[in-house]
Amino acid sequence: MENISKRQLGRTDAQITAIGLGCWQFSKQQNMAGKFWPVLDDEVINQVVSLSLEGGIDWFDTAEVYGNGASEKALSLALQKAGIKPDGVFIATKWWPAFRFASNIAKTIDNRINALAPYPIDLYQVHQPWGFSNERKEVGAMAELHKQKLIRHIGVSNFSARQMQHAWETLDKIGIPLASNQVNYSLLNRSIETNGIMDLAKKLGITIIAYSPLAQGLVTGKFHDNPALIKNTGFRKYSGQFKPVGLAKSLPVVTLVKELAQKYKVTPAQIALNWLLHFHGNTVVAIPGATKDTHVKENTGAMKFRLSDQDMDNLDKVSAGYK
Repeated sequence: MENISKRQLGRTDAQITAIGLGCWQFSKQQNMAGKFWPVLDDEVINQVVSLSLEGGIDWFDTAEVYGNGASEKALSLALQKAGIKPDGVFIATKWWPAFRFASNIAKTIDNRINALAPYPIDLYQVHQPWGFSNERKEVGAMAELHKQKLIRHIGVSNFSARQMQHAWETLDKIGIPLASNQVNYSLLNRSIETNGIMDLAKKLGITIIAYSPLAQGLVTGKFHDNPALIKNTGFRKYSGQFKPVGLAKSLPVVTLVKELAQKYKVTPAQIALNWLLHFHGNTVVAIPGATKDTHVKENTGAMKFRLSDQDMDNLDKVSAGYK
């Protein structure tokens, strides 16, 4: 495992690398959420996890809804295969709230613990603000698990600034920091900079965990260079960003990303990730996925250089239309 500097997770005592591995792609098509990805063989999953560890990544993000536990189980098996001890990595997972009350959090925690065993749950997150209970009750239920030492830290995902504020207030009253808010954030989706989420995260010391940090591959330019690839992208092809008008709009961003990739002798993906990791100081960490060795090397390599302030500002200006 390479020695890469770490960042504090929110105002907790946890330290994690700036990039973790998103594990949605380990879902094995076990449920609707899992059908967004092809089935990966165990050998591929083991290789992706092993190479991530070798490249310095020390944390992994999964969720209950990723294959109804299939991703969690596959991650655990891959870590065991790599010889990682229970406290040797940081594991984040999420509770799925749709059609459920906050009381379900305690009822289903044993399922999450068993799926990830022998690895403890370091960060437990409310996956969406869609539950029958409000966010205060949901993080309150998480706090009970924290009190019982069944989970170590508490986070949320896809929460608005108002919902994040409520979650923070509920936990702050009992002395527990809200560690993180996991949201969609990239050079081609900067809405959290204008809807209050980023400002509040900085004010309260909450880490932003960026998912889809490469805008589902769009920011790398591969779909601009070869639009024929879009037909094989599953549900992505129906997104406006993947239509001709969307591709034309993002072309200036992609062009600059590619120019900087040549300048720094890295890949476009690494430029896009590096901007996320540094433009807002230490507030943002990212969880790109990986299904191939090359993806892992790009992910880990993004932590090994730093864009100049001028280049980051130029990327800020050219992508300002996505705020």
